[in-house]
This record gives sequence, structure tokens and C-alpha cells, in this order.
Amino acid sequence: MSTMKPGSSIYFIGIAGTAMASVAVALSQAGYSISGSDTAFYPPMCDYLAIHRIPCHKGFDPQHLRSDAPDVIVVGNAISRGNPELEFALDEHMSIVSMPEIISRELIGKNKSVVITGTHGKTTTTSLIAWIFEYAGLKPGFLIGGIAENFDAGCRPSFHNENGYFITEGDEYDTAYFDKRSKFLHYRPDIAVINNIEFDHADIFGSLDDIVQSFRQFISLIPSNGVLIINGHDEIASEISLGAYCPVEQFGFSNDFEWSVSGLEAHETGLSFQLTHKGEELGAVLMDQHGNHNVLNAVASIAAASHAGIAFPVITEGMHSFRRPKRRMEIIGEFDGNITVIDDFAHHPTAIRATLAALRQRYPDRRIIACFEPRSNTSTRNIFQKDLETSFNDADIIIIGKVHRPERYAENERLDTAALCSTIIESGKNAFASGMNNDGYPDDIVQFIHNNVRENDVIILLSNGSFSGLKKLLTESFL
Repeated sequence: MSTMKPGSSIYFIGIAGTAMASVAVALSQAGYSISGSDTAFYPPMCDYLAIHRIPCHKGFDPQHLRSDAPDVIVVGNAISRGNPELEFALDEHMSIVSMPEIISRELIGKNKSVVITGTHGKTTTTSLIAWIFEYAGLKPGFLIGGIAENFDAGCRPSFHNENGYFITEGDEYDTAYFDKRSKFLHYRPDIAVINNIEFDHADIFGSLDDIVQSFRQFISLIPSNGVLIINGHDEIASEISLGAYCPVEQFGFSNDFEWSVSGLEAHETGLSFQLTHKGEELGAVLMDQHGNHNVLNAVASIAAASHAGIAFPVITEGMHSFRRPKRRMEIIGEFDGNITVIDDFAHHPTAIRATLAALRQRYPDRRIIACFEPRSNTSTRNIFQKDLETSFNDADIIIIGKVHRPERYAENERLDTAALCSTIIESGKNAFASGMNNDGYPDDIVQFIHNNVRENDVIILLSNGSFSGLKKLLTESFL
């Protein structure tokens, strides 16, 4: 519920982050006066802020707060003690909040809250749900971890002051330096989705049990007249859902689930399947994506939309015009020799495995060259050393990039890319560990690809970051 007057001023410390910039623009659209600061402004978020005329200060300086004199200061979760603006705000007893707090108070407010959580699939599922609601005329507010292609925005306010819908990608990452709870604990879910629960964010969570505890707390927030929608194939989600005080519905490839998929067929342009709800046949669903994980994302979206009162035919019609987020099996180039280059955000072993399986489903007769960058706080450690050995089974050639910022960990804690490559080679596949010589990185990857690529090959880049500019180098090399 909002506690601020229309026109109140809000200042963002760390405004250039993807989520922070998106929320800042949404609050501006909701009628608040917005400004902020950061040390570096890069596309696309710097352009996004400029287009929406959000005043931004370069660098952190207490004078910015003196001149802007905001009513409230939003402290990004990348900001910590020692930041000059934060120190000034604390010294002056200025009002500070986290980004999830301001979302809860000023954007969710009295609207019904739809929250999508899980280790994998959050962005795609949230984007699809938001679009289905939009197609149905509900004009929801939303927060998505990226720029949603159907909206050209990552966040916007609901078109209703209350009794509308706000759809949130519920991240389990921590809230702020002063609030170590998972972000999704601020979002007061009425309709909640849990896609899956696995270990991730090793910089925040010490164990899978710690993550499970956050999800238990999340479930405890759902009111008795709400609903919890879970992936029935996920054992952890199924187990902790027993503690819910609201109805629970499972989805997946089983007749035992409330939302049951059958008759799955792969086509050149996507997938089709039949969907049943509590024994009632709803009809056929057509989608222009591949992979069983995307089927589960779609069914979770259908279930959430149905609980908002949207009719099944309207839901499936809306899905036809859905544009998936960038970096989700995004084709970035088709080159001579029918060589296809694809970019994808996958970086966790499960996500890599699912993405490559979807790619094999889409291109059953073409070779797949998979390039993986260990970049996240979890994938750069040796936590998933064994899991990664079998994550590339659907690829024909595997390239392992350098560990991003390896100095963060002792050698015995770090992912051993040479050992990973050796194990993959021993399994009978062609593999290459990049960065092991002095030929330059990632130029050595480009050279290896050109030495091994054939006509009709599909090349996929798997990283949650820039891969040291590999996308640009590779695509330019094919021109």
C-alpha cells in the first residue's frame, strides 16, 4: 500500500542497473519525480533512462542528495557501506528503502500480485504471463528481469490504482546490504508460481537448504484465498508446498497433476500439445519455442492466467503473438553455408542441459557447437564440476571459456576448465578449453570454431554475461 503522495521525489543510488533503471522509469510513469546516480552508464539502460528523461548524476557525491533533496532514497543491492551518498543519507537520517520495498509499496500496492519464482525460467514465464494479461485487456503492471520484447520495457505500473494486477519476476537473491532476505519475500503473492528449486547464487546462499528456507518463507506469504502453482516434477517444490495454507496445483507431464500435458509433438517452428485441467480437456496449445522446459513455462503461464479469470481461448491466442525475451535461444545471425549463431543466457548446468536439448529438438539433423562461459558466482566455482561434465550431451563440439574473475577463489575452489574439457573429450566428443595458451581470448575460440565448423552447423553461446565480446567477434568473422 502506497505511503507516498503523488509527485513525491525518489532518488536511486545505483540507477543504471537493469532492474533499478526499469523501476525508476515505471515510478516516473506512475507520477513520481525521479532522479539518481551511478558510476557507469552503458547501453541499453543509459539510453532507456535518457529516452524517459530521468535526470542522472555521474558518480556518487553527497552534493547530489543535497541538491535533489529526495523524499525517499532507493538503495540498490550492489550498493554497500562506504558509498559516499549512502553515508551522507545515513548521517542525515534520510529515508532509505530497498528496491523490492519500493516495488511492494508503490507499484504492487493494492493490486493483486502474481509472482513467478524458481531457479530457471523466471524471465520467460513472467514475460509470457504479462503478455497474456495484456492481450486479455487487463493492462497489468510488471517487473521483468530484462527488457520484455512485447513491451520494450522491463517494468511499468499497473493501469489501475488498485484491483488490477502486478506481475513480478521473483528473484531469490538478497534485497540490499541492510536486508539479506530474498527479494521475493517483499512481493505479497496472491498467485504464486514455483518453476523449480536448485542450488544457485553461491555468493549469497551457503547451501541448498538455505535456498529452500527462503522458498518456505515465500509460500507462507500466500493468503488462503490465493493459489500456489508448482512444477510437479520438482521434488523440493512439491515437498515444501505441503506447508501452504492455500490451494496448490501442480503442472507437468503426468495425469496425476492438475495441469497435465499430453500428445507433445515437435515441429520445425515449435511445439504442440494437449492440455488438461483437473481431468477436463482444454484443447491444443501451439507455441513457437522448443524444449520441454519451455512447455513447462507455458503451462505455468496458462495456469496463472486462468486463475486471473482469463479464458483458455484468449490465453492461447495471446501466446501466438508472444515475443520471448532477448538471449533466450535468440538467433543473432545466419551466415554463408547455412551456419546459424544463437545467443542464450543459460549458465547453470540444468539450464545448459535444457537449452541444448531444446536446440537438438529444433535442429535434429544439424551439428551443434556449444560455447560456454563460466561467469556467474556459482558456475565459476567447482560446485558444479561433475554436473557440467554431462550438461553438454546434446552438443557435438564443446568449447569452455575462461573462468570469469578467477582471482575471487582459491585454485581448489575454482572450476577446473581443463579437467572439464578432458573429461568431455574422454566421453568421445570434440572439446576445447579456451584461454590455455597465449593466442588471445576469446580470439582463440573464434579460430577454433573456424577450424572445425562445417556447413549447416549451429553455434550457440551460453553465458549470463558478455563472454568478453565473443558474440561480436564471431559474427564479424563470418561476414
